[in-house]
Amino acid sequence: MEHLGMNDILIQLNELFERIPRRHSADNVKEIYNILDTYEGLLRQIETEPAYEQVIAPFFDELEPIQAIIKKSGDNKAAKKIKDTLFDEASGKLKDSMEALKQLYN
Repeated sequence: MEHLGMNDILIQLNELFERIPRRHSADNVKEIYNILDTYEGLLRQIETEPAYEQVIAPFFDELEPIQAIIKKSGDNKAAKKIKDTLFDEASGKLKDSMEALKQLYN
């Protein structure tokens, strides 16, 4: 990934934020995993900046629990409503993380 400027990162963050799906489906699971991967890449970019390297770690720590909730939402034994609830929880946590990062990085 090429090194992005602050404005480019904020633009990408906003684009990712707008793409976050709210309801569980196979396509939405793939989409949210792609968003998480891209988000992690942006976090790594921000981490390279000396002013942010010490404060960015908590954002990485939030990724694993979000991934675990998404994985749980894919349980074939779970009812559709439970899958939707779990997926909605994960997407909400991801949105919260991105909002907090935008506030910190802006």
